[in-house]
This record gives sequence, structure tokens and C-alpha cells, in this order.
Amino acid sequence: MRRSEGEADEAAVDAVLTASRTLIAVATQSLGTAAEETTIAQYRALVVLASRGPQRMVDLAAALDVTPSTAGRMCDRLVRKGLIRRHRGRADRRAVRVSITDAGRVVVDHATQRRRVLIAGILNRLPSRQQEAVAAAMQVFAAAAGEIPDGQWPAALPDAAGPLVPTMPQPEHAGNEGR
Repeated sequence: MRRSEGEADEAAVDAVLTASRTLIAVATQSLGTAAEETTIAQYRALVVLASRGPQRMVDLAAALDVTPSTAGRMCDRLVRKGLIRRHRGRADRRAVRVSITDAGRVVVDHATQRRRVLIAGILNRLPSRQQEAVAAAMQVFAAAAGEIPDGQWPAALPDAAGPLVPTMPQPEHAGNEGR
């Protein structure tokens, strides 16, 4: 059966779905002791902030594909844990921005180091040619998803909005986004 242009190949979907279970397991294992305090969703927020720099709350919500209220509750928890900070730009005090703290960056860096070891252990089971094929396919897949390669993450987190004004942590909201 022929598929039309832009339609995903079912075998490709099945293969990526199967591989995603392994990648989720690796992601969970890579959090190590941080997993006790940080959910996968919260960790993803930290990665977005580490890889893209400070974000307006609405942009973070869009990057995470959640509602702004869900992103707000998640950020409330991350602020209390000291992993992100919330602030307003002096130029536009209505826009709430969030950025990763040094402690949040440590969580991301440690998880990334552990993830590298776990992934290398899996790849070591494959011959060189298959490792190269996996790498090429994953690069294309990650680019299609809009993921930013680690080597392109900002070293220092610039904030184009100018000087920042810290905001007070928001009260806890009801919800089940995770603690």
C-alpha cells in the first residue's frame, strides 16, 4: 500500500515507539536520586530552560505543549526547589520569565552525564555501522522535533529582555502535574 507524502510510515512509527520505551527508561534512570524530587515533566522544563535560555512563561508552556496554568504550577514547584527562578523584565513588567538556576543546571548536567553512559552501554552492543546509522537517524529525528543539540546550548543564559526583577513565588495550585 502506498502512503501519501507527509504520512508517517507505520513500520517507522512502530520502530520509534518501541525505541521510545527504552529511551524513557534511560531518561528515568539518568535522573538518579534527582528522580525522587523531580518528575520527568519538571526535568523536561529544566532542559528547555537550559537549552533555550530564559523563557516567557507562555513560551515555556508552548515548548512543553502544556497549558500556561500547568506550566505555572510546574514552575511554582521548581522555584520552591531552587531549580528555576521567576522574574519580570524591567521593560515589560507584565511578562513573567523563568530561567534555570545553577542548582537546576547541575540536575540537568548530572542527568545528561549519566544518560550518556547508559546510552553508550546500549550502543556498545551494536557494530560500528549500526551505531552510525542510529546516530544519523536520531539526529534527523531530533531535528524534526525541534530539539537543540547539547553543543548548541547557551553557555551563559542571556536575557534579551534586559535587567530582571525577581518575583515572589506563586501559591500552590490544585492539580496533578506532579510534585
